[in-house]
Amino acid sequence: MSKNIPPQQLHIHIPVLLKQVVEQLAPRPGESYLDLTAGYGGHARAILAHTQAPERAVLVDRDQMAVDALKPFAERGASVIHDSYAEYAQEASEAGKRFDMILVDLGVSSPQLDKAIRGFSLQRDGPLDMRMDQRQQRSAADIVNRTSKTELAELLELYGEEPKKQALRIATAIIRARPVTTTEQLANVILSTHRGAYQKTHPATRTFQAIRIVTNDELGQLEKLLEVVPELLTPGGRIAIISFHSLEDRRVKRFFAEQANAGYEASLSLLTKKAIRGKLVDDSNPRARSASLRAAVKK
Repeated sequence: MSKNIPPQQLHIHIPVLLKQVVEQLAPRPGESYLDLTAGYGGHARAILAHTQAPERAVLVDRDQMAVDALKPFAERGASVIHDSYAEYAQEASEAGKRFDMILVDLGVSSPQLDKAIRGFSLQRDGPLDMRMDQRQQRSAADIVNRTSKTELAELLELYGEEPKKQALRIATAIIRARPVTTTEQLANVILSTHRGAYQKTHPATRTFQAIRIVTNDELGQLEKLLEVVPELLTPGGRIAIISFHSLEDRRVKRFFAEQANAGYEASLSLLTKKAIRGKLVDDSNPRARSASLRAAVKK
């Protein structure tokens, strides 16, 4: 009997750079697979079609909606874990677990963006939430409404990469508009600070990115993961990481380079000399425009 996972609801989210991920991970029959941001299973389904070994797959996500959607994989023997990818990676490393393939897709999923109640999207008005794991207490509203003007401006400059003066203008406008409770309200506050016309990118995009990063400790999670990546791979094991903004990509690039250039102590070899850019190879998927894929193999 085939061990393929049926589509069912798993096509809600179109996986980014799917062909390129499969090429870099090069799955072989019977290999083990760790998907640390499994989402709605698009990448996992393609990988397991090659390995035919769902019982050797571990699928992790911190979003309960995704965990629920991954039940068809669990029914066929995969382990489905409700946890943040950094916490699971560190626990797995301490427990001595090793994998032939690891995938990390750092992006926000389409269902998260499409559901207004999750508060991620500029396009849909909803509560200012942005929590990937809804078990955590702190939401985007807490960041927006309880942070001092100075700290808020620093967050926008650091994580949204806003110019210093514009970050201060936005922070000042937010302070004056408090309490800010919805995504539409926040977007309009930021829009009021914008000077001149704008083209494709909404002026609030960078602020939303910064607040989402802080709410979910996204860069902290990434740093914790990178600390244990070499220990999680079998010899010859491959890892692929998809990032969606320069703050993530720079960290992944630096980590892979450090690991590959450590001389006799080098633990990884690069599979991608340069990042594979979604805007160049995956133009059929709008979510892929800002995606960057980097991959490495353990020596």
